[in-house]
Amino acid sequence: MTFNFDKMTNRFNTNSYKWDVGYKELPMWVADMDFETSPAIVKAMQKRLNHHIFGYTSVPDDYYHAVAQWWEKRHQFPIEKEWIMFCTGVVPAISSIVRKMTNIGDNVLVLSPVYNIFYNSIVNNQRKVLTSELIYKDNQYSIDFGDLERKLADPETTLMVFCNPHNPIGKVWDKATLERMGNLCIKHNVLILSDEIHCDLAHPGYHYIPFASVSEEIAQNSITCVAPTKTFNLAGIQTSSIIVPNPELRKLVNRGINTDEVAEPNVFAIESAISAFTEGELWLEALLDYLMGNKQLIDQFIASELPDLQVIHSEATYLAWLDCSAITHDTKYLCEFIRKETGLYVSEGTIFGGNGHNFIRLNYACPKARLEDGLQRLKKGIEVFQHLNNPSRK
Repeated sequence: MTFNFDKMTNRFNTNSYKWDVGYKELPMWVADMDFETSPAIVKAMQKRLNHHIFGYTSVPDDYYHAVAQWWEKRHQFPIEKEWIMFCTGVVPAISSIVRKMTNIGDNVLVLSPVYNIFYNSIVNNQRKVLTSELIYKDNQYSIDFGDLERKLADPETTLMVFCNPHNPIGKVWDKATLERMGNLCIKHNVLILSDEIHCDLAHPGYHYIPFASVSEEIAQNSITCVAPTKTFNLAGIQTSSIIVPNPELRKLVNRGINTDEVAEPNVFAIESAISAFTEGELWLEALLDYLMGNKQLIDQFIASELPDLQVIHSEATYLAWLDCSAITHDTKYLCEFIRKETGLYVSEGTIFGGNGHNFIRLNYACPKARLEDGLQRLKKGIEVFQHLNNPSRK
């Protein structure tokens, strides 16, 4: 079966959060895709729609089986049905878990730069953000384990919110790193909350490892959030799972998401997830091939047309992390300038913390022709910015 990822979709006037922009603007920021989703998923949702009756929806055994078989088959991680809880999204799950598993004023540790909503989930719940900044060297990131352990050892640190694979840097963490980090959390009695929503978007040649699969001890000290939403472009459907092997932790998490009223699916959430995990693999494999072509296009374009920028080595996601430090250390202003000058809307790295002020994030999950348009706009914006801000180039 073939899928047409070159199709130029039109998302204007669809209440799309991403495409709520001017008519001549091009949004390549928030992490959703400009592709039509898997025909199998559309068919499953159409079947439900054709029933013509909607109402409160329960979670059937088929849902738990679909989640479990996907992780066992694709990621070699056997999951028991009892470990899985439905939630309306990974972000609602994280916020609920922060509230239920920590106390007001506790430190919640993150590795920065990281997905900006982590900070919101911590601060909005009156907890303190504690950051361990990733080491950036030779175009790659790694963990500063000395700093990490010092911050885990703080008695006020009770939870670590982790990103695996890591957004925005596109890092797939290897088993040795996960094991070392997991054992440090156990040593210092810090609970692990791992957001693994990008797990199915590992690039060819790289293998995502579920944090909870590393060892039984780590599994008993971890809560994992997963979803088909990034993989199959189902974010608005609001469907995700929380996986908790430890029964005592699971009881608390379950109580939290039910208290917060984020444990009940909407009418399409179940059908879309089941279809994704049971019928979506061929579409996903084709998607990954297409995304790799887009990634290679970015690498080649930046190297030849914008040599002052650097594309950070990535191993997962469809988000390019671009180092702009050779031209500015204020990418908030740079992004505003590019949008005003060209209409291209990309994410400023500052919101992700750490050394993000040197970076921009560009979403390349779109038809190749749209990506080419975006890259030409990026080139124009950068060149005009440099011309105005570097007199030697005039």
